[in-house]
Amino acid sequence: MRGYLTLVRRDLGSFFVSITGYMIIAMVTLLLGASFVVLVESLNQESTNLPLTELFYSTFYFWLILLLAAPVITMRSFALEKSTGTYETLMTAPVADSQVVLAKFTSALLFYLLMWLPLVVCMVILNRFSAEIPSINVGQLLTTFLGILLLGGLYIALGCFASSLTRSQILAAMLTLMLGIGLFLVSYLSLTLPFQGGWQGELMGHVSMIEHMQEFVRGVIDTRYLVFYVSGIAFFLFLTLKVIESRRWK
Repeated sequence: MRGYLTLVRRDLGSFFVSITGYMIIAMVTLLLGASFVVLVESLNQESTNLPLTELFYSTFYFWLILLLAAPVITMRSFALEKSTGTYETLMTAPVADSQVVLAKFTSALLFYLLMWLPLVVCMVILNRFSAEIPSINVGQLLTTFLGILLLGGLYIALGCFASSLTRSQILAAMLTLMLGIGLFLVSYLSLTLPFQGGWQGELMGHVSMIEHMQEFVRGVIDTRYLVFYVSGIAFFLFLTLKVIESRRWK
């Protein structure tokens, strides 16, 4: 456990000793600010009874942040270690391979959560100065961040897997972006294709992250969604572990 915590502190701290971490935070803050402007303009035009969480989710900035931030956060997880020559030193340290994978995932996920903190500030400002929207519901705010956590965890795990496959950070980021867009398009198909019940409709509903997030922002927690994301995270982390262990077979 001590080795795991040491690796988490090391990797999380690496985001703040290089310009990469600050660039990611600046990019996300810019996109959140743009979303804030869009919400203010729409509220100035007409009143609404929708909660703040659902208003923010209705803009495309949410998915843009998710699709762009995850590849940049995770591209350095293993690819940077390989390109700088510290990978072998890390893997011969007195820590298990599973601890290395979990530490990389945990540090990336913690940084991912930190970059979303400006969203709370935006919602508080809107709630404080706008009389046209309902007050912030703490339950909906918590479930919204739970959805952000689960979605981010899935994309972060996917990014760790992509980073473990190559020594190029750019290639790792591009692979994560393509796979992430693929997951998003599968979710989008469930809304555009005319599934009329049956197993196809049920399947698309189970894997549609867009529908999942719609429930989270409304304050609804479905255990099926929790199982889906936890299983997806475990699956990609398992693949990452197998890629790391494969060095022993070469």
